[in-house]
Amino acid sequence: MGGSSRATTAHGRPATRGAADAARNRQRLIDAAHRIVAAKGVAGLALDEVAREAGVGVGTAYRRFGDLSGLAYTLMEGHEIRFQEAFLAGPPPLGPGAPPDARIRAFLHALLDLQRDQWELRLLATTTTAQGFGSGPYKTYHLHLVNLMGELGGPHDAAYMASVLLALLQPVVLDHQQRALGLDPDRVRTGLDVVLDALVLHR
Repeated sequence: MGGSSRATTAHGRPATRGAADAARNRQRLIDAAHRIVAAKGVAGLALDEVAREAGVGVGTAYRRFGDLSGLAYTLMEGHEIRFQEAFLAGPPPLGPGAPPDARIRAFLHALLDLQRDQWELRLLATTTTAQGFGSGPYKTYHLHLVNLMGELGGPHDAAYMASVLLALLQPVVLDHQQRALGLDPDRVRTGLDVVLDALVLHR
């Protein structure tokens, strides 16, 4: 009679406490992953190692991130949020206020720079699973390019062209160009501009 009406979990604990515990564990795992990267590089990341460093069970790590790809995407969140804010609402030419052709070029250049800034993490995120082309960031990039090409007009298939341009910037492609083909960053950027001009801007 007159007992508390506060929601509880299946284990009888208050739901809010369970959510707080989950949030703390997630942050402990993220902090542990950052420490491992700082000490050993991205190659040192493994979910069981991150769990040991964080002092939580390995099952908790898998529930929070699913796999190494999910962990890598989480570690990139800060950079990703700032990048998306820049191209969606920042100053031109990356953000609104510039002609669509200038914004498309600025976006591709900025994405290329972002891939390089987080090279190993982004390579890990897109090669440990099949998420690369279906990830949240990819869908946002694709929609952004499709919208800009719609503003640009022309006879091209915007959805297809956006996918072609983004394929050129996949980490595994850039890694092959750099390591196997020996292409330096300037050659990659110049080649990207040539493709953009020929296929989309018709210059």
